[in-house]
Amino acid sequence: MTSPRAEFTPHMEHYTFLLEDQPYLGYFQYGNEKTPVYTTDRHGFRVTPGPAGLVASVGGDRPDGPARVLAGSSAVFGVGATGDAATISARLWNAHAPRLPWLNIAGQSHNSAQELMLFTLFLHELPPVEDIVLVSGVNNLVLSRLPEEKQGRHGAFFDCGPAPDVVPPPERRVAHAAELTLRHLGAWKTLADGLGVRLTFVLQPLAPWVREEPLPREKLLFEELDEVSNFRRFHNDISTMAVGRAYADRLAAGCAGLHVPFLDMNVALADVAGPEDWLFIDRVHCTDLGYDLVARQLADRLDLA
Repeated sequence: MTSPRAEFTPHMEHYTFLLEDQPYLGYFQYGNEKTPVYTTDRHGFRVTPGPAGLVASVGGDRPDGPARVLAGSSAVFGVGATGDAATISARLWNAHAPRLPWLNIAGQSHNSAQELMLFTLFLHELPPVEDIVLVSGVNNLVLSRLPEEKQGRHGAFFDCGPAPDVVPPPERRVAHAAELTLRHLGAWKTLADGLGVRLTFVLQPLAPWVREEPLPREKLLFEELDEVSNFRRFHNDISTMAVGRAYADRLAAGCAGLHVPFLDMNVALADVAGPEDWLFIDRVHCTDLGYDLVARQLADRLDLA
C-alpha cells in the first residue's frame, strides 16, 4: 500500500536534509546542488527564479541594482515546494511584489542566532538592500524543549543532543523562545538601521496555529510523520492555538519596543485560506498553494509594492 507521503508528496524524497558542516553556522546546504526540486548557488543559497528567465541568489547571478531579502529557516528555503518557482521568494518576485528581485537567505534547521549569523557572514556579497523580511520563530520554540545545559548563552540548535524525556511547561518554553528571538531581532534592527533598510518580523506559520483541525490529507501526512519522529511527543504542548497566540503576543510586544513591524502569518493565513485549501505538507512546511498564500499576504499586509 502506498503511504500518504509517497502518494501526495512524492517530490519530498528530494529534500534529503543532509547538510554540510560549516564553521560558525554549524551546518548549511551544499553549494551547486541541482535536484528535481531545488537549486543552490555556489554558497548553498537557494536560487530564486524570476520573470523573463532571470534568476537571483546571494552567490550567483542576479540583475544589477537593489534587491529585497527574505530571511529565515527551512520554510523560507522552501522545503515542501515542488520546485524553485514555488518558493515564497519566487512567488513574491514573479507575482505579488515584483518590483525588485528577492534573495532567499535561509538555512535549513537554523535557529534565530544562526539566521542572524548567516546574514552577517554574507553581507559583503549583497547588493543594496531595500527590505529585509525575516520569517522565523518556530525553531526557537521547538528547541526550547532542550535542557538548560544544552541552551548555552544563545539558545540550543538542532543535533546538539538527544531529546529529553521531560520538557519544560509551555509557558516557560514560550518565554524562553520569545526572549531569544527578540534578542537576536535587536541585532537585526541595528544592522537594518545602519544599512538604511526596512526590517519586518513575521511569525512563520505552524499548521495547528492556523487551524485547529487539519484537512484529511494533512492529517494522514502528519500521522505518518509522527510514526517516525518525536514531534507529537515533545511538541503537543506547544501545538495549540492558545500557545501560538501567546507566543505571537509576546513577539508583537517585543517588536513594538524595537520599532519593528510585526505580522503573525498564522492569523493572516487563517483569514484567507479556504476550508478545502491544502496548506501544509508537514506541520512546519507548506504546499505550493500554502507558500503562494504566504507570499500574497506578505505583499498585501506589508505594503511590498
